[in-house]
Amino acid sequence: MKTDELVAALSAHIEPVNRRLVSRTVYIALAAGTVVALGIMLAGLGVRADLMTARALIFLLLKLAFTVGIVGVASVYLMRLACPGGERRTSSISAVMPFVAIVLLAAISLGLAPRSHWDKMVMGDEWLECLLSIPIIAIVPFAAIIAAVRRAAPTNLVRTGAFAGLISGGVSAMAYALHCTDDSLPFVAVWYGGTIVLCTLAGAILGPRLLRW
Repeated sequence: MKTDELVAALSAHIEPVNRRLVSRTVYIALAAGTVVALGIMLAGLGVRADLMTARALIFLLLKLAFTVGIVGVASVYLMRLACPGGERRTSSISAVMPFVAIVLLAAISLGLAPRSHWDKMVMGDEWLECLLSIPIIAIVPFAAIIAAVRRAAPTNLVRTGAFAGLISGGVSAMAYALHCTDDSLPFVAVWYGGTIVLCTLAGAILGPRLLRW
């Protein structure tokens, strides 16, 4: 069989990817991963005791605004990347905006505070717990999202894996926010943002291995 005949035979019965089915599958995986992440957080860490105080609620909403923003924007991009050739229609600029916003707010917060408070505002009391907890909790959402995206046959495996990691890190940080008692914007920018970036890098590294088809 000649090459042209082989190509024609292989492409004769190809059906287009059902984008609605892809979106539904990924969103189900995302919802399941979010529920599991919350369960892991509740079982392993628990909800902060002062959650109903005004200060705790305000900072919880700020943390959730940051993490939900990341998950929401990244999910839109992941839907495009999940389909063959989707990377041609995808720019990553909007996915960076939540990080830019939290860094600017953190800088303003530091600028309004005495220099003697800066170390405490950045490091907090739970930086190590945050550094470990968010990537660990993110493992299950990442696995669920990767399993869903594999069915869609993405072609840019590095970027798809990176966005899967970005979403998983955001979901994990959302869950961890219910436990975290460090309430300062610089802490959120450095430790929430930093660990989510780590999850993104891990996804980019693992993507080609886990999404190969």
